[in-house]
Amino acid sequence: MSQVTDAVNENAQAIPFWKSRVFRLALLGLGIGVGLAALFLVIRPYLGPTQWNGMEIQSTQPVTNFTLTGPDEQPVSLIDFRGKVVMLYFGYTFCPDVCPATMVELRDAMEILGDKSEDVQVVMITVDPERDTPEVLKNYLAHFDESFIGLTGSPDDLIAVTAPMGIFFERHEGSAASGYLIDHTATVAVLDKSGKLRLLYPFGITGAEMAADLKYLVRE
Repeated sequence: MSQVTDAVNENAQAIPFWKSRVFRLALLGLGIGVGLAALFLVIRPYLGPTQWNGMEIQSTQPVTNFTLTGPDEQPVSLIDFRGKVVMLYFGYTFCPDVCPATMVELRDAMEILGDKSEDVQVVMITVDPERDTPEVLKNYLAHFDESFIGLTGSPDDLIAVTAPMGIFFERHEGSAASGYLIDHTATVAVLDKSGKLRLLYPFGITGAEMAADLKYLVRE
């Protein structure tokens, strides 16, 4: 028995570790691990963030299509933007603070996205159709980004769009200098390329935070 044991020990000592079965298995495991890590880095941008900066909405159906009046008095429908991520904002050009501040952040988000911004469309729908004509909207938005599109319509048209989306707005008197003002919901709604509502951004979200989310949505 001792002779058999001695022979086994001698045989084990004669095989270098780097040629052993244990070493080969360890090397295989390392290769698999590296391969999986590389694969994860490739697909990671398509998985979405671990946490969105906006409020995530689990919408199963696209937002109901609507048609309003856009630049140069031309009809523009929500469905026209299928294939792009759409950022919907409801505001008005005479807004003294919230609306211009939001437009600045949306502009910053587009600048951060760079070439990817071509897959994103910012749409501002006025809640002040009395003063916000298509021309007024176009000139206002051009100060922030010429790709931004402004839409308007009759009061009934706007109610038909805002009510299903839970957008509130109400006119009240301002000062002699400002004219009347409008209280309104200040969120930005984000629709994915299929038209589904995916995120809501509250007022105060930064362009960098929006861009961090958008870079995933444009890849879907």
